[in-house]
Amino acid sequence: MRCPFCKEDNDKVVDSRSSDSGRVIRRRRQCLACERRFTTYEKTSESFKLHVVKKDKSRVPYDREKVIIGLQKACYKRPVSAEEIQLVADKAEEDVFRRFDKEVTSAFLGECIMKHLRDLDKVAYIRFASVYREFQDAGELLDEVTKAIHDTESAEQLKLFDQ
Repeated sequence: MRCPFCKEDNDKVVDSRSSDSGRVIRRRRQCLACERRFTTYEKTSESFKLHVVKKDKSRVPYDREKVIIGLQKACYKRPVSAEEIQLVADKAEEDVFRRFDKEVTSAFLGECIMKHLRDLDKVAYIRFASVYREFQDAGELLDEVTKAIHDTESAEQLKLFDQ
């Protein structure tokens, strides 16, 4: 594995973890030349057999990179790290692979992503939902914002109650 910083091909694995129900191995590596750390993900080719059934009933191979790009756009200029974006994608994939082997609807995939994004950042969630759900007017968007605000207030009230 080449270091993304100095391009040397000499590193050691510092930490390995399994994720996505054992489908992905996350490895923290340290370059022995520049001593910087970086993360790699190893996946089996089996996970690429999943297809997404789109709204128009067409089928396309599942592409994690598309999920990451959508999350990055939703989280643009938000206090969300790249690792948190990866984690949302990991959790959504875990939900999908737990229930589906060969095909998943884009609706289910989008809802999984939104569920985890909502817990992370409400503004990013609203951005993602506005594109994914294709709101037809401002009223639909306002309804979604109101629900997100209400959920936040309810969670804060529960925290106060627990204290």
